Amino acid sequence: MYDEQGAEYIDCISNVAHVGHCHPLVVRAAHEQNQVLNTNSRYLHDNIVDYAQRLSETLPEQLCVFYFLNSGSEANDLALRLARHYTGHQDVVVLDHAYHGHLSSLIDISPYKFRNLDGQKEWVHVAPLPDTYRGPYREDHPNPAMAYANEVKRVVSSAQEKGRKIAAFFAESLPSVGGQIIPPAGYFSQVADPRVSHLLCHRHIRKAGGVFVADEIQVGFGRVGKHFWAFQLQGKDFVPDIVTMGKSIGNGHPVACVAATQPVARAFEATGVEYFNTFGGSPVSCAVGLAVLNVLEKEQLQDHATSVGSFLMELLGQQKIKHPIVGDVRGVGLFIGVDLIKDEATRTPATEEAAYLVSRLKENYVLLSTDGPGRNILKFKPPMCFSLDNARQVVAKLDAILTDMEEKVRSCETLRLQP
Repeated sequence: MYDEQGAEYIDCISNVAHVGHCHPLVVRAAHEQNQVLNTNSRYLHDNIVDYAQRLSETLPEQLCVFYFLNSGSEANDLALRLARHYTGHQDVVVLDHAYHGHLSSLIDISPYKFRNLDGQKEWVHVAPLPDTYRGPYREDHPNPAMAYANEVKRVVSSAQEKGRKIAAFFAESLPSVGGQIIPPAGYFSQVADPRVSHLLCHRHIRKAGGVFVADEIQVGFGRVGKHFWAFQLQGKDFVPDIVTMGKSIGNGHPVACVAATQPVARAFEATGVEYFNTFGGSPVSCAVGLAVLNVLEKEQLQDHATSVGSFLMELLGQQKIKHPIVGDVRGVGLFIGVDLIKDEATRTPATEEAAYLVSRLKENYVLLSTDGPGRNILKFKPPMCFSLDNARQVVAKLDAILTDMEEKVRSCETLRLQP
């Protein structure tokens, strides 16, 4: 990226510009379609059908009905409506620190937001974030996946004891705002009943009559490298009932999508109230979406995410060995978190240090930001064209600043006084 004086910055955080800022093929697709026709989806046009077909080829065959919208918030709001119509229930189970969008309906299911606003509604039930570095069940636990899944079971049982009925379990496939969390292997895997290919927590949700909504808005479209969708990290047998998409889907153009199974879609259709979105699925939006898929395939960006992400993880791992402030490095593909701590034993979040570090990096032409409940997690979610050389440059600057901090900065108070 470039500022108004032409200074060049390395962007480590824009998962919206998924295939790169102003990618010429995406820009051209939007421009060319705009010159021909752009109208709403009441008018039949091949683009929306072609785009739905292309998306379906990336997903399990059960997810075969597509609704097009303009933002991730719209997508999650529709997913909530779909879940409630299908189940006839109202309540939602979410993970702590989750963020699912800015609409009123989504603030209500986003602990990250509602804890600072009107508080938790009676129809919202919060399960612990499956964080094996900071959560109640850590890396030394014999089976953190089962332990966290049992927490979901406990939350569901508690809700049912109060007469509540669960409509859905909403989860980011990889929690981002919560601190770049990688759920423990098996958390989303198949359990005892071999006839039911659902998550551990999904099994508890299904038993309660609810559906599973996989929020892929931050992490989908090849970012995790190994798979096109982050939920696929949990095994080929796991299929969500609903998947929501946004951000990277349009490379900066306002596009979003909800993919659902036939039973869920039929229940929604049976209400007799049609779903219509003026701009969702417009010819231009779908042309942009198709172009993004074409670039991902042509430039082999999913494989690129695997190779560059592994290299970046290796470089950051070396920083963990060198600098005591780096408590944990976690990630997959080009979704990586660096957990900064004040003390190894207590793992106290190094909040002020993280803010200072990000500010210093910006002065050194690197754009990075923090997240997590303690605002101490450096989050890496760069455009998918992020290169090996970019990784080297960023980590070299990170190393230099951390070294300088260790030599000159002795307290958080000192950090705040630095210019």
